[in-house]
Amino acid sequence: MSDQSASDERFMEAALAEASAAATEGEVPVGAVVEWSGRIIGRGRNRVESAQDPTAHAEILAIGAAAQTVKTWRLDEATLYVTLEPCHMCAGAIVLARIARVVYGARDPKAGACGSLAMVPQDLRLNHRAEVIPGVLATECGAILEEFFRRRRSRGGQVAQP
Repeated sequence: MSDQSASDERFMEAALAEASAAATEGEVPVGAVVEWSGRIIGRGRNRVESAQDPTAHAEILAIGAAAQTVKTWRLDEATLYVTLEPCHMCAGAIVLARIARVVYGARDPKAGACGSLAMVPQDLRLNHRAEVIPGVLATECGAILEEFFRRRRSRGGQVAQP
């Protein structure tokens, strides 16, 4: 395993911890962290239900926290780690924040905008492009989502608490 792969897995594990916390709070278990120079500068987990805010995705919250930490919206040396492939909204935020790399775990064939439905972070028509690395700890990232939705279905659509 390369140093970069080991580093990607370590930061994805931190994103998985955020996803687990989201599940505990009854949120869809997606977690994200932003890394810059080997340290986490922003964390986020889905808070759509608790905030009653459709924009409260893990990536948006992690990017906002990172920008506050480094006191700039230009995160051009940062890597975003997220357990689920970002949607169009989050992919747009990645471009706007000038994030250098996006590493995600599970693919999202119904809403993913980093390879599944579109490749927003690499669209040549935009003023910034990010490297996209899919599939890091994909099994673990997918399992937490599958378990959450299995529990939700068994409760007749109720928010799933572990």
